[in-house]
Amino acid sequence: MNTMDTVTHGTFLRAKQTVTVAIDFLNWLHAQGIGLGDLQRVHLDTWQAEGPTTREVADRFLRWAVKSHLVAPDLKMTPHRRGTSRKLSAAEQDQAVQAAVHGEELNTRDRAAAILVIVFGQQIEHVVRLTWHDVAVTDQAVTVRLGKTEIVLPAPLDQPWRDFAVSPGHDLTAAHPDSAWVFRGSSPGQHLLASSLRNRLRSTFSTRAARLGTLHELTKLAPVAIIADTLGYSSATIERHAIASAATYAHYIAAILDG
Repeated sequence: MNTMDTVTHGTFLRAKQTVTVAIDFLNWLHAQGIGLGDLQRVHLDTWQAEGPTTREVADRFLRWAVKSHLVAPDLKMTPHRRGTSRKLSAAEQDQAVQAAVHGEELNTRDRAAAILVIVFGQQIEHVVRLTWHDVAVTDQAVTVRLGKTEIVLPAPLDQPWRDFAVSPGHDLTAAHPDSAWVFRGSSPGQHLLASSLRNRLRSTFSTRAARLGTLHELTKLAPVAIIADTLGYSSATIERHAIASAATYAHYIAAILDG
C-alpha cells in the first residue's frame, strides 16, 4: 500500500480486515494458553470450526508468520467450502435451548447470550457489542433489537435476561462506572471479548453450529426479507440458507396459499 499512488477503499478494507482477524486470532490463542511458537494444525482447525468463515483471512497472518520463522513452515489454513459447515440438528438445538434456559452449567450472563445465538442465530461478535440501548427489560416484556425490529422474548426465554439485568457484572467496579455495554469485559470501558464468550459457551454447544442450525430452520418458517431485517443479516446471506434448507420464498408463499 505504501507504494501505491492512491489506496482504494477496497484495498484499505482488506488490509483492515487482515489486521482485525489477526488480532482476534492472537487473542484466541492467548485465551487457550497457546504460544504462537507452539501453534499446530489442530489449533488452526479448531479456530476455523468455531467461528465465521472470515476467520480464514488469518491465513494472511499465518503466511507472514511462516515467512518470519515464527511458526512451523508446513502450517496452512483449510480453505472453506460453502455448505460444508456443521449445523446443529433440531433435536440438538432443543437440548441447547433447554440448557440455556433451565440449565445450571452456564452462569446468568452466558445463558442470556446463548439464547441470542441458539434462538435468533446471532454471531457472537454481534452479541458482545450490544448495549443497553438495544435491550429493554420491564415488568411487561423483555425486548432486544437485533436488526431493524425490536424482538420480544417470550417466557421462558425472558427469565435469564431478567436475572442478568439485575446483576450484569462489573457494574460496581471502577472499570465500568457508566458503561452501556450489555456484556462488559474486564478491561475498562470495553465489552467482553467474543473469543472469551465463545469459549465459555463451548461446554454446552458450538456457537457456529448452533447459529447455522438456527438460520437453516428459520428459513423454513418465514420469508428471507423478514428474517434478514429482523435478525440483522443481509438478504443474500439468508437466501443462501434458504436454498440450502429447500425453503425459498416461493415455497413459503405456496404454504400460505395452501393453508
